[in-house]
Amino acid sequence: MKKILVAEDTESNYLLLSIILRKEYEVYRAHDGQEAIEKFEGCRPDMILMDIKMPVMDGLEATRRIRLKGGTLPIIALTANAYDSDRDKAFEAGCDDYMAKPIMAPALREMIEKYFGK
Repeated sequence: MKKILVAEDTESNYLLLSIILRKEYEVYRAHDGQEAIEKFEGCRPDMILMDIKMPVMDGLEATRRIRLKGGTLPIIALTANAYDSDRDKAFEAGCDDYMAKPIMAPALREMIEKYFGK
């Protein structure tokens, strides 16, 4: 079973993502960007769903650091900000894809399958 790390500080957002994903994937959680880096090193996920705005360290900085550590796994930015500039910043930081909140289950599944080849 593929492992997905969900870096999300808001409980309700995490619960929604967990419900969408848990039947097909092992789901791990990080509450902030720093914890996302630690979990990346510890559980070696196959993909990260990275919230952009989090406490301690934001998702953009966490993505940059994961890339510097040699992380080549897909990282999908999740954000409430749907502006082109936010999308550009996510790609510049090293994210592979971008999805604006609120997350719609079919769109998320389709995006994940694009990377996992289902």
